[in-house]
Amino acid sequence: MQPMQHQMMGYDRAITMFSPDGRLLQVEYAKKTVQLGNTAIGMVCKDGVLLVTDKRIADKLVVAEAIEKIWQVDEHVMATAAGILSDARVLVERAQEKAASYRITYDSPIDILSIVKDLANLAQYCTQSGGLRPFGVGMLIAGIDGERRLFLTDPTGLYVEWKATAIGEGEEDVQTILHKEYKEELTVEQGLKLAISALKRYLGDSFDVERVDAAAIMQDAKIMERVSRERIAKLVK
Repeated sequence: MQPMQHQMMGYDRAITMFSPDGRLLQVEYAKKTVQLGNTAIGMVCKDGVLLVTDKRIADKLVVAEAIEKIWQVDEHVMATAAGILSDARVLVERAQEKAASYRITYDSPIDILSIVKDLANLAQYCTQSGGLRPFGVGMLIAGIDGERRLFLTDPTGLYVEWKATAIGEGEEDVQTILHKEYKEELTVEQGLKLAISALKRYLGDSFDVERVDAAAIMQDAKIMERVSRERIAKLVK
């Protein structure tokens, strides 16, 4: 066993314990879980926002249509995730409750940053409290609240706004493609084609239309719409 590995042993037993070199190892493990999750892509386009993700169907007997990895938070907000999706479900339900409560209280749709901050604050709280563990999930939250917005949150409680980004196992490969081919003037239709193409290039022979889950919110309607399998199939050609 390497000396450094020996020195690190024990410092990952509690979430609140810093290692000698200033790291919270449980948080780093959670971030690693996100990197091993299904690939998800978010993009801000000139006429809306979109999310595209890999359903990663584990068994051919699974009903592909029953797997949803993009969730509606409110009419104008949606989210997807990479990592432990049961953790994502809990966070999405919290976001849905917050959005619904805001509508009841103020009779108007919630701004996206308020949702992002609330989820990020909870994630951060779980990095400093004994008896808890970090959420093992990174989330892409996209929507329109006057502006077209896309945020990424991670297990540390950090959140960053992006024009286009990817998370999950294909993050590096897809991010490279986005850096080269993404442009702010892309329409949602063009953005969908780019995102699906990037996913196809990463997955290679494993790519299948049934693996893709996609949704968009258009600037005019401000309502989440799922992209049909037929439409995805046309964009693949």
